Amino acid sequence: MKHLYRYELWCFPRIEKILAIRTKLGWRPLGMWDIVGLVAQTPHKTDQEVKTAVIDELQYTPSIDETGVEVQVSDGTVTLSGEVASLPERLAATHAAMRVGGVRNVTNKTSVRAATPSGVNDQDIAEAARQVLAWAVDVPPNAVTAHVRDRKITLSGEVTWEYQRNAAARAVMYLKGVTQISNEISLESQPTTADTKAAVEAAMRRNAMLNPRWITIDLDGSELTLYGSVGSWSELREAERSAWSAAGVTSVRNELHIAS
Repeated sequence: MKHLYRYELWCFPRIEKILAIRTKLGWRPLGMWDIVGLVAQTPHKTDQEVKTAVIDELQYTPSIDETGVEVQVSDGTVTLSGEVASLPERLAATHAAMRVGGVRNVTNKTSVRAATPSGVNDQDIAEAARQVLAWAVDVPPNAVTAHVRDRKITLSGEVTWEYQRNAAARAVMYLKGVTQISNEISLESQPTTADTKAAVEAAMRRNAMLNPRWITIDLDGSELTLYGSVGSWSELREAERSAWSAAGVTSVRNELHIAS
């Protein structure tokens, strides 16, 4: 505990209050690293501070033309609107907002500009999508079909793992002219075992980004639900990724909230 002096003094009254409440409720005493985690939490930011930080991060990210993106923040929830040049830029804007401390949720309402390379039509996009899906090493052969209408791709088919669904969407996202992707790929139904929940819990204990003490896992058939709190958006997504990696899980409900 001798190193706690390095942190700002604002948090000590907050920690004393937490410890008093836990003692009153009869909960277990906090260990040293629990307290260090509480001390290291980022102070609460106002919506205006979060907005300024998100705008700065968008400007700092070279793959984003921030001039077409508008930012609004309400109670830590960031809403992005406006137009971007491509789907990868739209995704990059979401990730940029997620990286900012104090962000509790991100809603991306930006649209992709309809301007496309001369001569590119739905048939061209469909053929390109077929080829990239065939060449993608993380998409099972002949498992996914791409339908294109008005430059919007709909993916269908069935795969075994969630990462394969994501890989298919990622493969076609970078095609020129695509303005939207609808991922309707389903996951094969596989039975879970008595060890499935324990496997997810073990994976979270191994993960340096997560504190599994604050995460509760509920498994109902092949549907897994996460409850509890995490310190950042990246931790929330990391917990979800761990859940999706369990054999037999075909649905993940992420009910985690980001502690402010």
